[in-house]
Amino acid sequence: MRVAVLDDDASELELVRATVESMGHDCLAFSDGGELLRALRREAFDLLLLDWHLPGVSGFEVLRWARENLRDRVPALFLTNRGTEADVIAGLDAGADDFMAKPIRVGELKARVGALLRRAYATAPSSDPVFGRYTFDLAGARVLVDGMPVVLKQREFELALYLFRHVGRLLPRKQLLDAIWGVDAETESRSLDTHVSRLRTRLGLAPENGYRVVAVYNVGYRLEATAGTAIDPAARDA
Repeated sequence: MRVAVLDDDASELELVRATVESMGHDCLAFSDGGELLRALRREAFDLLLLDWHLPGVSGFEVLRWARENLRDRVPALFLTNRGTEADVIAGLDAGADDFMAKPIRVGELKARVGALLRRAYATAPSSDPVFGRYTFDLAGARVLVDGMPVVLKQREFELALYLFRHVGRLLPRKQLLDAIWGVDAETESRSLDTHVSRLRTRLGLAPENGYRVVAVYNVGYRLEATAGTAIDPAARDA
């Protein structure tokens, strides 16, 4: 999972980053709310950990922007010195999913982060995700296009499923490499491009079929639903 943490206290920021990474997640640290807003416009995150009050753009304002502008509802946890009942209510009303008072306690932070991610990204055990013409047979690790099976290699299947589950979101190259190959290495960069190219051909990812893959130069890839294509949130978030 990719986690963004926002805090203008350097020691708190480093503590949260180290804690999240110790849980096996990729954590990007921001000390400025405006910088995080710019990142949210161009890349995808699975969890936001936000300090409430900062100079300039506050965590409160970042969350409000995210709730109004992001297609996917990214879970958010406020980390703040404000802990009155009124503050908690205000944070939850703004769209926060949880609230944790400072100073940060590592054990509690791990528990809250784990609980939020489990709730937000619980996998439906019995249903195969369906995206328009495309059905993902999870047990058989294959894709059916209009009911007809398409032969894919294992990593091609995993990459296709990851792209469809994050439809509409810009996925950086590093995120895709970490998710599918489990590596952060330039040597795998060409392999990613080759796999995407094969998926375009084998799955017919073109506007007339409801979905297309867009390459964003030096950043990554985004799978886009073309006009008139319905997106099933349950399938996307499964």
